[in-house]
Amino acid sequence: MNTENLIHALVIDGSRPVVPIGRTLLRALGLAIIVAELSLFILHPRVDIVQALSTTPFAFKLLLMLALTATSAVVLVDTARPISAPHRRWVLILAPLLLSGGVIVELITVPPHAWTAQLIGHNAAHCLMFIPLLSVAPLACLLLALRGGAPAHPMLAAAAAGLQAAGVGATIYALTCPDDNPLFIAAWYSVAIAIVTATSAFIGRRLLRW
Repeated sequence: MNTENLIHALVIDGSRPVVPIGRTLLRALGLAIIVAELSLFILHPRVDIVQALSTTPFAFKLLLMLALTATSAVVLVDTARPISAPHRRWVLILAPLLLSGGVIVELITVPPHAWTAQLIGHNAAHCLMFIPLLSVAPLACLLLALRGGAPAHPMLAAAAAGLQAAGVGATIYALTCPDDNPLFIAAWYSVAIAIVTATSAFIGRRLLRW
């Protein structure tokens, strides 16, 4: 390419409006949520969801999943930029702290002989299968949006995208799952979310490289 062509290309590129990566990721998240919600036509919300909404365990479970989705969004926007802000990543401890508090309360209030039953629950296999499946579409949306950014650490950015996608998938699945106790969430939701996050980090290591 000669100098004149290079200058022309730079002028054309500079005339294009620059969309902040945060806005791009927000749009991708909105699309991801819409796509994930379509899965409710297949899985269906639990039949007692109206009554469940008034119970503390179910409300706590939804709050936990929403906290994970919101805090991972903060980290995702930061990691999508060439220069990130590591000091904001502390927000990721919010969801684990909430879950830890819920587990401690459950261990105090539930007799020890019932702990195993609470831990195993009734839908462990479904949880490990459906949360990753429900996270696929949100993850695809977020990774495609990330390609419009310039992450300094592609693997870390992809892991953040996986964490947020898993948060969306887990929130949708929580509407269908009758297991609300923190011990079950700590054992099975956490594993499913970790699987999505690790898989996304592995994919993003190459997909987001620049």
